[in-house]
Amino acid sequence: MQPKPLHVRTPVFESTILSAQLGKPVFLKMECYQPVGSFKIRGIGQLCQEWVASGKRHLVSSSGGNAGYSVAYAGKRLGVQVTVFVPTNTASVYIDHIRAEGAEVKIEGDIWDEANKAAQKYVKKVEGGFVPPFDHPTIWAGHSTLVDELVEQCEKPGAIVVSVGGGGLSCGILQGLYRHGWPDVPIFAVETEGAASFYAAMQAGKLVTLPGIHTVATTLGVVRVCTELFNWAQKHPITPLVVSDKAAVLACRRFVDDHRVLVEPACGAALSVIYDRAPSLTTAHSLLVIVCGGIGISLALLEKYLQQCGQSNS
Repeated sequence: MQPKPLHVRTPVFESTILSAQLGKPVFLKMECYQPVGSFKIRGIGQLCQEWVASGKRHLVSSSGGNAGYSVAYAGKRLGVQVTVFVPTNTASVYIDHIRAEGAEVKIEGDIWDEANKAAQKYVKKVEGGFVPPFDHPTIWAGHSTLVDELVEQCEKPGAIVVSVGGGGLSCGILQGLYRHGWPDVPIFAVETEGAASFYAAMQAGKLVTLPGIHTVATTLGVVRVCTELFNWAQKHPITPLVVSDKAAVLACRRFVDDHRVLVEPACGAALSVIYDRAPSLTTAHSLLVIVCGGIGISLALLEKYLQQCGQSNS
């Protein structure tokens, strides 16, 4: 018997405002309504359950924020110890949420990749179960449940718009599309300028490691997109789009005004291509945006980001 999932079914609805903005139907899959505030719990919850079922009593993860919080949330409900490694640029809001679930936080390295190496070394020491933030088949399978819901909630979209960090969510969506007979739905993969590892890989025709991460959307901050997504891109229409930090932050402000929902800039990246009417979107008869959410935001943080972009209301 399969254990009860740790994620919940999230709603899909058409946004009247965004549909009018783009002149075509725009639907929103509200992953921000997950109990952890983001889609991450789908795949990570499933992997945590697998580790615990195999006898592991200590879960170790590396995360810029949302993945680590999902492991902490899952671990508390599964009754096991959790240690999360985060880089020094991790906002305190993430660390506070992770600790609130009873997990230990270790700060290692300047970027996620350095924290990840420390976590992989530590998990061997404690003989625990390692839970990466995006690069694992079980995580992709868990994220694919999003499409299981979509096929029951809406008609096949003309295209899907999704933010890309490491690429785990996109890999799960692609799995789900092919499982349900929607292999012809193209994907627009959106990154911010300072973290565009997928775009760089597509331009180079091979995986590329960025020299560093420079973006307010820190949860998109992976210097090398996962191999699985790059492989998918060789056989499925995936268009990389790159937006500025300013565009992502302004989309967050417009979205909270339009839909009364606050999301972090990593999610704002996907929304920004709708608000800014990206020319690439014109070929799709309808669009479905994955509102991936994220806990790394507050009214005060949004105001800070707006000030940095010269767009403050104060």
